[in-house]
Amino acid sequence: MDFTFTEEQQAAVEAARAVFSDVAPDRAPSPALTPGAVAKDIDRHLWHELARTDLLGLTLSPDHGGAGLDPIALCLVLRESAKVLARVPLLESCAVATAIERYGERTLAAELLPRAGRGELILTVGANGRSGHDPAELAVTARPYGEGVGSDGSGGSDRADGETGGPSGGSGWVLDGVQSAVAWAQVADWIAVPAHTAGGRPVLALVPRTRDGVTLADQVSTSGERLAEVRLEAVRVEPRELIDAAGCWDWLRSLLTTGTCALALGLGERVLAMTAEYTGRREQFGFPVATFQAVAVQAADRYIDLRAMEATLWQAAWRISTDAGGPLPASGDVAVAKIWASDGVRRVVQTAQHLHGGFGADTDYPLHRYHAWAKQIELSLGPAAAHEEALGDLLAAHPLG
Repeated sequence: MDFTFTEEQQAAVEAARAVFSDVAPDRAPSPALTPGAVAKDIDRHLWHELARTDLLGLTLSPDHGGAGLDPIALCLVLRESAKVLARVPLLESCAVATAIERYGERTLAAELLPRAGRGELILTVGANGRSGHDPAELAVTARPYGEGVGSDGSGGSDRADGETGGPSGGSGWVLDGVQSAVAWAQVADWIAVPAHTAGGRPVLALVPRTRDGVTLADQVSTSGERLAEVRLEAVRVEPRELIDAAGCWDWLRSLLTTGTCALALGLGERVLAMTAEYTGRREQFGFPVATFQAVAVQAADRYIDLRAMEATLWQAAWRISTDAGGPLPASGDVAVAKIWASDGVRRVVQTAQHLHGGFGADTDYPLHRYHAWAKQIELSLGPAAAHEEALGDLLAAHPLG
């Protein structure tokens, strides 16, 4: 494998580092000291800086005002953002925008994407379904407007044209269901909602947050960030607002997952660096504790975790970026990246807390914030055992012999 980054990708990293250099992890109140969400809004100053440096349009084509780079570049920037706990919907907005450009209707893309790249509107996505355990598309039904609703909550047809009337008076779709733990939904302008048709086909609907029938209930993440339960009751969408291209939701879900693995890597790298700094200056018996074998071995194990997280992340990002073939579908590489990221980020922060001792729990020191964000990332990715089972199913279906 050759994971050498291009000059354009490296330039994106340098631009991101310049923007994030002024961001303090404790810019928002501590989640340990705040009942409810730490803030009602995103970091608007940072969002505008990302827009000013063209990082919000990183993966969009020049036709829509973007830089034309690939998801690998986005993951590189996300990695940097996690090091400072950046409170912006960089992953969600960029991923949805990229999916719209790749699969969506051209007029809608022309309307939304330049504004998204300039930071004038925010996109987010409901990727957790009703409970976070079942596929997200099963939590919402999509039926052509004008059709009755079956006993299972779905319509009686699987047509892709919604030809029986809609929001604009001619055609459209109707959505019913719930998406839980939708990040940044209260400040988003559009929410991408995965759904399924009566025939079970996954589709992706793009819904304005203020559309009739959309209601939001506040939720709070483990990291103290504001989430929302998005409830859709007979929400009508225009034909161009529903993407039924084959593979759209699977591709977007893989990009969101891989981007979350990039966040885990960046956070873990910063936490290990904090641990090295602390143990290098903390002395016991007249020596820095970093020189003790037990401390050095634990830190070395976490370094190995991070390098494994990095290798599997770039493999998954490369498969998504290039649509390259392989002995397994790209979902296999994504599953491997999730296994390492979910377990790895947990081990890194646990070891960091252990080696910091009581100082790691001090709310005037930022480590506890990283621990909360790491736990939220781990919960978002799901348990490694579930991904190992999914990987086993793929191996059974695609023998490598």
